[in-house]
Amino acid sequence: MYFHDPSLPRKGRTFAASSENPTAKKGGGSKGSDVEKLNPCTFLAPGETLTLLDIDGPGTVRQMWMGGVPSWHFILRIYWDGSENPSVEAPLPSFFGYAYYDNVRDINGNFPTLNSALISVAPCRGFSCYFKMPFKKHCKITVENRSKHDCRNLYYTITGNLEEVPEETLYFHASYRQSLPVTAGKAHTIIDGIEGHGNFLGVTLATGINGNNGCWVEGEAKMYIDGDIYPSINYTGTEDYFCGSYAYGYDMIGKYQPFSNLYAGCFAIMGGEIKDRSVSNYNVQPRFMSYRWHLPDPIHFEKDFKMTLLNMGIKPHDETFGRRDDMISVAYWYQNLTNKPLAPLPSDEEVSLF
Repeated sequence: MYFHDPSLPRKGRTFAASSENPTAKKGGGSKGSDVEKLNPCTFLAPGETLTLLDIDGPGTVRQMWMGGVPSWHFILRIYWDGSENPSVEAPLPSFFGYAYYDNVRDINGNFPTLNSALISVAPCRGFSCYFKMPFKKHCKITVENRSKHDCRNLYYTITGNLEEVPEETLYFHASYRQSLPVTAGKAHTIIDGIEGHGNFLGVTLATGINGNNGCWVEGEAKMYIDGDIYPSINYTGTEDYFCGSYAYGYDMIGKYQPFSNLYAGCFAIMGGEIKDRSVSNYNVQPRFMSYRWHLPDPIHFEKDFKMTLLNMGIKPHDETFGRRDDMISVAYWYQNLTNKPLAPLPSDEEVSLF
């Protein structure tokens, strides 16, 4: 069972780190009165790294919530058991599946909300995740503000339990990739360089459409497992991998329709409209945000894993061609702890371009 059965007794201690209790100590919360806030949020100066959680194990992080105005400048990192290299590294909004964090209205004027088993995004940018993150010795979670010019506020609460962790338990990982734009004729890399044994959990994807549409969802998702030269798992189209069909409704009713369920969705469709400038402002590029979780359909690897997503369109007479769309993704997986560095992040200026 992915989540604990609340009808069963449980050993250990629940902890929660926040601006009001940054050390996550028992009884370490605010000493303010019933109508008093002492430290509800934290300000990060340019170049500052804030430690959100620093706790000895064994234990499990169960839930993280973050709010305020976290931007592409904020980099989330998670370190397990004293490792020098982070096992999780991504711009904070992208980690929560919301790479286009400053687009707060969709084409219908609504705030795009994400409702899934593992991540939710509520109005307005209330980021939550429910990834199970066990650790045996130590957990450290940080946020770095890479901006040189501004200072943003961050609200957060991270909860979990200090409890026994089985020796064979795998560690949570996440890694960011971007192609701005994808090189024509080349695939966007969701993840590569994974070495070890584990389970691929899923991906969040933000796509910005450049140029003529040409049915941008023709690109296939491919997974390479344990030394594959050709993929063992080969989906038939982008919307097919995210469990949609026929261009998320465009082929049938002439417009895209967002959807969101426990394990897959294309929850945000933005831009592409200039009639109402209060909605579009300068963001007229059609933009989509999607996710897919492999909880009921686990993807297992013993030695290595790689996933790519083709960026293809289609011309009349079913002729395909390489597109040059923008793709921003985060891959999530569990594996044994190897302390191998993740792929380097792009610079702050490169991440902030889109």
